[in-house]
Amino acid sequence: MKVLITGTNGLLGQYLVRDCVQKGYTVIATGRGDCRLSPATLGNAAYMIMDITDQQQVRSVITETQPDIIVHGAAMAQPDACELDKEACRLTNVSATGYICEAAASAGAKVIYVSTDFVFNGKEGPYTEEDHPDPVNFYGQSKLDGEYLVWQLEKWAIVRTILVYGNILHGTRSNVVTWVKDNLEKGKSIKVVSDQVRTPTYVEDLSKAILLIIEKDAEGLYHIGGREVLTPWDIALQVADFFNLDKSLMEKVNAAVFTQPALRPLKTGFVIKKAQQDLGYEPVSFKEGIEKMFSENR
Repeated sequence: MKVLITGTNGLLGQYLVRDCVQKGYTVIATGRGDCRLSPATLGNAAYMIMDITDQQQVRSVITETQPDIIVHGAAMAQPDACELDKEACRLTNVSATGYICEAAASAGAKVIYVSTDFVFNGKEGPYTEEDHPDPVNFYGQSKLDGEYLVWQLEKWAIVRTILVYGNILHGTRSNVVTWVKDNLEKGKSIKVVSDQVRTPTYVEDLSKAILLIIEKDAEGLYHIGGREVLTPWDIALQVADFFNLDKSLMEKVNAAVFTQPALRPLKTGFVIKKAQQDLGYEPVSFKEGIEKMFSENR
């Protein structure tokens, strides 16, 4: 099995490369610039520069490598940046996905597309795969438009995920857990939203779910999230308790106190029963995810 992965310098991409190599797949890791994966993570995978917004480069790499599976995780994923630069967002999240799909169809490859809970309006979550998308910001709309392109393929799967956290395997990247931990350790006060609802997803679980889709040759739409429905305030409390940090530095607020270019859906979260039944997907608890974050690289 030959697997090409986009966005491999990022958080999910690094885990996917590592896990696919460990499964014995032939892996083509791609990214817009030079490889930032450690030799241990890259293993025997090949790395190729592929700017997904360059249609000719996408066509050339996929034609040359002839993958069986393309896991398309690369995206412009910062909602505010997407709202402020809609042209760049559409190029990266929609046009580039079209280039991937076109090249995949020519190569006879299946596309596994990574999407988001932000395709929903957040009024009635947690959501199942049967619920109707209705994005409230441009990022969510761009990812939904990408889904529409993938749906037209003969062989496809879509993985919607939500509030992914974890350690990047090589390099550093902030996420909700490290943001709370780092600020409280420095004695800094933080304001934490209590009226948004998510099912935070440990990155290793997300990677394993995608591998299950590959192994089982599953097709269709899957919601991949964590086990628990939590607000950012709930998350911050668990992080503070885990590291025995000063919770008096935390102020509970609602989302209206923040002025951001992109609206956020308030109540999303995913119902993961389909993934559990079809794939055997079983995520760790949030506490277990924190434990893994701070033990896996020791």
